[in-house]
Amino acid sequence: MHVDLNLLTALDALLEEGSVAGAAARLHVSAPAMSRTLGRIRRATGDQILVRTGRTMTPTPYSLAIREQVHGLVHQAQAVLSPERDVDLANLERTFTLRWHDALTHACGPALLAAVRSQAPGVRLRFVPESSTDTHELRRGEVDLETSTSEPSPSEIHYEKVGLDSLVVAVRSGHPLTEGPLSIERYTAAEHVTVSRRGRLSDPIDDALAAHGLRRRVVAAVPTGATALQLVRHSDLVVAVPELISRPLLGDLALRVLPLPLDMPTVPMYLAWHQRYDSDRAHTWLRGQARSVMRAACRSPAQSPAHQAGEGRDHRPGPGLTR
Repeated sequence: MHVDLNLLTALDALLEEGSVAGAAARLHVSAPAMSRTLGRIRRATGDQILVRTGRTMTPTPYSLAIREQVHGLVHQAQAVLSPERDVDLANLERTFTLRWHDALTHACGPALLAAVRSQAPGVRLRFVPESSTDTHELRRGEVDLETSTSEPSPSEIHYEKVGLDSLVVAVRSGHPLTEGPLSIERYTAAEHVTVSRRGRLSDPIDDALAAHGLRRRVVAAVPTGATALQLVRHSDLVVAVPELISRPLLGDLALRVLPLPLDMPTVPMYLAWHQRYDSDRAHTWLRGQARSVMRAACRSPAQSPAHQAGEGRDHRPGPGLTR
């Protein structure tokens, strides 16, 4: 039999992306070339694989049935043809892209960059901000490592809980709330700013206040903690932020940190990557460096094994690092 195993890689990309254009971008080929490859796959399998439905493409029952099998075969082939080898860090030339929350970048970025530079001077780190919408760069391989306060939902995204953080209240020095104990009533009566990359004017704190029959006034929403603290620094606004990962920003003498007068869950910190990098020794090394600096900044959880997303999933973002 004359079987072109490259068709399996293309089929895997088509089934994961659900479009010719997406599969072409993932494999770095042109859309016409991927369209021709889809034609060859259709002739080889006797099935349409993807069919046009309006402006989108829908997988056929056959392609849905073989999706996991194809994915497994591709990874088995990669394991056979690319056996694990020790990575030569001193001569490693590679750029890693990390999508991290801005507060975490402030807290952990300098230590991570220093560790990477001392061990692998040829490695470059590219920090990119969180998007205002859910994106698929991690799945497409355009982002190598991502941090989140909620467990990733796609099954192909692997993750590890590396720390826990707690919310605190940040106000300017001399703010009226700094005079005397901070009660829940005094906290609620202040004007607030939320941190939300989607511009949301409410978060889980509002749900907790509602349970007490209280409602706060949120006058602004900003995408990053650094921006929120800058607003607080020059006004009587109040913001709740994760204390440990925001600590470098909270060190400003113009700011004061107060305990949050509410019982709120701790904020989990997850490190996530695509399963294609599980056997990548350089990526494994980078994950280890990131894990170390994040655990140094956050309280380590009691258990932190690497997980494949699936059980006990909570899709809600943690308070204070809203999505």
